[in-house]
Amino acid sequence: MSDEQLTLIEHLLELRTRIMRSLLFVAVVFLALFAIANPLYEFLSEPLTALMPEGTSMIATDVASPFLAPLKLALVLAVFIAMPFLLYQLWAFVAPGLYKNEKAVAMPIFISSVVLFYTGIVFAYFVVFPLVFGFFTSVAPESVSVMTDINSYLNFVIKLFFAFGLAFEIPVATFLLIKAGIVTAAELGSKRPYVIIFCFIIGMFMTPPDIFSQTLLAIPMYALFELGLLFSRIFAGDVKQESDDEDSENSSQDLQDLQDIEGERQMAEDEKGA
Repeated sequence: MSDEQLTLIEHLLELRTRIMRSLLFVAVVFLALFAIANPLYEFLSEPLTALMPEGTSMIATDVASPFLAPLKLALVLAVFIAMPFLLYQLWAFVAPGLYKNEKAVAMPIFISSVVLFYTGIVFAYFVVFPLVFGFFTSVAPESVSVMTDINSYLNFVIKLFFAFGLAFEIPVATFLLIKAGIVTAAELGSKRPYVIIFCFIIGMFMTPPDIFSQTLLAIPMYALFELGLLFSRIFAGDVKQESDDEDSENSSQDLQDLQDIEGERQMAEDEKGA
C-alpha cells in the first residue's frame, strides 16, 4: 500500500473518530437535558404564555405531542449547546493543513462565530419573541381564543433561533470576504441599497410570513453588516487593492526588465555592426 493511501486512510480514521466524539457528546448532553425537558419547554414558551389571555393555555392537538415536543426541544438544545465542541472537532481536523498565518486568523473567527451565534439566539428570545408574540396576540379577533399548539410553537421558535443565529454571523462573513480579497470594503459600502433589499429578502424566507418578523430580522442583519464592514476596515485592510497594487508593480517591473533586455540586445547589434 502506497504512502498516499496510508495518509488517506489515516485522515478517514481521524475523521471517523471526531464524528464519533461529536455524536457521543451530543448524546450525553441530550440525555442530561431530556431529564428536565418539561421545565425547559415551559421556559421556552414563557414569552408567549405570559401574553396569552387569562384562562387560556397552550394545547396539544396530537396524541404524542406532550412527549415528542419536549423530546425534540432537548435534542435541538443539545446540538446548540454542543456547537462549540462540534466546531472545535472540525477545527482540529482541518488545522494541521493550515499555514501559521491562516491559523492566526481562523481561531478568532471561530470564537467570534460561536459567540455571535449564541448572541443571535439570546436576541431572538429576549427581544424578538416578546415583540412578535405581543403583536400576534393583540391583533387576534375577540371571538378567537389564543391557544397555540405546543408542537407548532416549538417549530416556530426553532426556525427563528436558526434564522437569528445565522444572521448574526454576517460580520464574520463580511470580514472573510474582504480578508480574502474577493471584494473591498469600498465596493461593499457602495452596494448598501442592494444589501438592504437583500436583508429583507432573506428575512422574508427565514421568518414566518409576516412583515413584522421580517423587519425584526432585516434591521439587525443590516446593522451587523455595517459592523462587519467597520471591523474589516480596521483589521482586514484593503487586501484586494494591495494585491492589485502589487500586481501593477510586478507588471511594471517586468516591462522594465524587457526594455532593459531589448536595449542590451540593440547595443550588442550596434557594436557588432561597428
